[in-house]
Amino acid sequence: MKAGSRRDNKKYKVVFTQEELRERLTPQQYHVTQEKGTESAFTGEYTHNKAKGTYRCVVCGAPLFKSEKKFESNSGRDEEAIGERSEKKFESNSGWPSFYDVINPNSITFTDDFSYGMHRVETSCSQCGAHLGHIFDDGPRPTGKRYCINSASMSFVPEGPEDGENKPSPSVEKNEL
Repeated sequence: MKAGSRRDNKKYKVVFTQEELRERLTPQQYHVTQEKGTESAFTGEYTHNKAKGTYRCVVCGAPLFKSEKKFESNSGRDEEAIGERSEKKFESNSGWPSFYDVINPNSITFTDDFSYGMHRVETSCSQCGAHLGHIFDDGPRPTGKRYCINSASMSFVPEGPEDGENKPSPSVEKNEL
């Protein structure tokens, strides 16, 4: 783990050893969640995902976002799309999945990020400290927020066809590169 990682300074409810994390996660997932990496734009598994379901932390499984809160991010301004989820495309033109709200406000922690000579706000899983992405103030109503999240930091559990129950996504399993 790189120096300055949030795990160096915080105590989390869910803790894994570095060996466990390297065994459970793909190299890309490990880089993004443990080394505060960023996947290349438009390459993430969930950038163009339109299925209904729940996005969870890939490290600990904590529920983070519902598909109903995902939106097409045209520089973060897509107010028309909110509430019109049927036939519209909901991929992120910013290159990463974008959400305007979380399932639970306590599921994500925020940390000032001054890397690369700019100020951003990093988002991390509050249960395990995994780096998720960043939040910006250019999102749609009702929150005005845009959670710009790396696909590699999430797993997706699709909504069940009959009763809305969630089933595990294949991405929860370790992918070999």
